[in-house]
Amino acid sequence: MSLAILADIGGTNTRVALADGASVRLDSIRRFPNAEYQARGQDIAHVLQDYLAQTGASVTGVCVAAAGPVQDGVATMTNLDWVMDAAKLSHATGAGKVAILNDLQAQGQALGHIPAANLRRVIDGPVLPHAPMLVVGLGTGVNAAPVHPGSHGRVVPPSECGHVNMPVRTEEDFQLARFIEARLKAEGEVPHAGVEEVLAGRGLANLHAFAAYAAGHPTTMTSSQVLAALAAGDPTAAHAARLYVHILGQTLADLALVHLPYGGIYLIGGMSRAMTPSFASLNLTAAFRQARRVDLLLKDFSVTVVEDDYAALTGCAAYLHGLP
Repeated sequence: MSLAILADIGGTNTRVALADGASVRLDSIRRFPNAEYQARGQDIAHVLQDYLAQTGASVTGVCVAAAGPVQDGVATMTNLDWVMDAAKLSHATGAGKVAILNDLQAQGQALGHIPAANLRRVIDGPVLPHAPMLVVGLGTGVNAAPVHPGSHGRVVPPSECGHVNMPVRTEEDFQLARFIEARLKAEGEVPHAGVEEVLAGRGLANLHAFAAYAAGHPTTMTSSQVLAALAAGDPTAAHAARLYVHILGQTLADLALVHLPYGGIYLIGGMSRAMTPSFASLNLTAAFRQARRVDLLLKDFSVTVVEDDYAALTGCAAYLHGLP
């Protein structure tokens, strides 16, 4: 069986592993700090070369999942000054078969290959076999990608929907959107209240700042500090968490109506796992299953949290193995 090298490039670290066909060798996974390579003027090519030098592996295939847009076979990292194409990856690894995916595309390719023990259902609903699915990333950034099965393999088109407008349904939502816009403008950023500004890691910090402002004692916290305060029973952190779950439910509902993922919605990323303990108590189901002109949201679709740090590597292996 042919051996492949896989890489999942995040904002902070790159995870690299080997795969036998569609199976990732879990004992081969290693992490490389991106900042160290960037400081030396190096990029993913040098990471892959170092991994192969350390392991002595010889590979015939390489697949990389990049946290950034992929256009015409070229990936550009959002948070790193790294650009990669097939020629660079082939030269670095000696592999003849090369694939480059957006990180959400890799997660979408992983669905169906993730152990059941790493899947936690948070909204019950019917799951139809061989139906479209949707993977939603909640982490340093926010994004989503539909997953369409087909006779010639799975199709996972790229997206940048983390930058669509934040859903506004209530007067508090409107006040929050204006607060986010003013906060971004003061920081010299584009004053747009997008989904990412309220559901990413920094989004929870923004929600806490709004809740503190509304309570009359403005303060600033990081998302990790907000999560710690939430665990300690702090009312301002609880207000921020309530807003998070409310907005997430509305966002997932909008995406469900756009993509009709009868095979299920799957949440990935650090924020989805960090907020999972609050989903039941703050009633994510009610936020999602609100009546609209069509009744789909009242009865269809399920939502599951993927608790697997290596799902993107699994997706890379599955995708590369399926290539001719």
